[in-house]
Amino acid sequence: MSKKYILGIDGGSQSTKIVIFDTEGNIVCEGKENLRPMIYRKPGYVEHPDDDLYDSLRVASKKALANFKGDLKNIIGVGLCTIRCCKAFLKADGSLAEPVMSWMDVRAYTPYVHENKEVKYITASTGYMTHRLTGEFKDTISNSIPFQFPTDIKTWDWDSNDEAFKKFNAPRDMFFELQMPGTILGYITKKASEETGIPEGIPVIATANDKAVEALGAGLIDHDTCLISLGTYIASMVLGSENTDDGKSYFTNFADIPNEYLYESSGIRRGMWTISWFRDLLGEEVINRAKENNMHPDQYLDNLAKDIPAGTYGLMVILDWLALTSEPYKRGVMIGFNEKHHAEHIFRAIIEGITLTMKNHAQNMFNELGINPKRLIISGGGSNSPVFMKCMADAFGLPAYKNVVNGAASLGTAINVAVGLGVYSDYKEAVEKMVRIKEVIEPDIKNNDIYNRMNEVYKSIPPSIEDILKRSHEIFK
Repeated sequence: MSKKYILGIDGGSQSTKIVIFDTEGNIVCEGKENLRPMIYRKPGYVEHPDDDLYDSLRVASKKALANFKGDLKNIIGVGLCTIRCCKAFLKADGSLAEPVMSWMDVRAYTPYVHENKEVKYITASTGYMTHRLTGEFKDTISNSIPFQFPTDIKTWDWDSNDEAFKKFNAPRDMFFELQMPGTILGYITKKASEETGIPEGIPVIATANDKAVEALGAGLIDHDTCLISLGTYIASMVLGSENTDDGKSYFTNFADIPNEYLYESSGIRRGMWTISWFRDLLGEEVINRAKENNMHPDQYLDNLAKDIPAGTYGLMVILDWLALTSEPYKRGVMIGFNEKHHAEHIFRAIIEGITLTMKNHAQNMFNELGINPKRLIISGGGSNSPVFMKCMADAFGLPAYKNVVNGAASLGTAINVAVGLGVYSDYKEAVEKMVRIKEVIEPDIKNNDIYNRMNEVYKSIPPSIEDILKRSHEIFK
């Protein structure tokens, strides 16, 4: 019997990645296209230029398929995942009436304002991309998050109460038909096939919001595990079976498994972006030294930082590089410099700042839920960093798992396809067959003690400097 393949679309905040897997979860080939810089027309307005989400998909898809050596007829399905919390406003024919709103756009979380007569539909990024690929006006329920859309997280459908649509300021007929993860949204059209290279007629399978898809692809299917997702937005997640709408330190999200939920802690905006920001700030010197050592600049800095003691000689970083609109005065802070500190120390301190911030967010969620996870899964680009993996294990005091495929969202889409098309009987079997562990980092007891003591100081920094930042904001806002 011929080997079968699955094409996974992972539309992220910085790029679109297309990964082709076999049905055992092995990467066969991939293609990637970076997104263009955002448009900032007004304060708080953050938009994707032109048709960038779909254009990047087209290019990435052609790159991946150019590297594919198998028979295109053996690609059985397409899994579609894109950035959550974006909003797309479409004309009657499904084309864009306005630029897609980024998740960073303040308007993405407010009631609709009827300013453009051409707008016929309001949808998430997944709905828009579904239409571009299939011609259908359908979307996954799991990316229509209740604080952005009039959906009911208990029923996994649009809210049955007309008041919900009135509150959103848009009627029901402006929204797409919703479907569960693992169901067929439609089939690749002739036009989409010509534009992307994906064979016409292949089914497109519903997934979920990007964090939920990542959780599935990372193997988060039990209640004893916490996932730390190291992306542009960093979050910690645990799986649950009940909708809880009263969380103070977490919110309930749709999982990428029908009728399951993800409890997601507070996170860090521009989390891994901060690592890139600092690397770029160092400029040509680091790039050239990395080249001399045949390394990526991140790997070069990581290598310098790996032998620095836990706590980085008292250097600490507060990760408010992108403040919430409700707290515009907040800024990133580095505190504790002395003559020992060089670039690699700042690099490590940023990693430790991310680690301690997420430990505190996650622990607040654990305490509120009354749970005590026994292990961590670390996903995203940061899991490639030995320093990050070690800091996470040591600070949490838990073993930290890294999977073979750390770009977990693309694998999550493939798992949805495999279950939806009957390759595996359920999600548990699919995860067991398709997700594999690469390494486990055990915690160091001495470092755990240092981080616990350091954390008592670290937690006190934000409230201690709040008044200073507010006063500064009044001058420089």
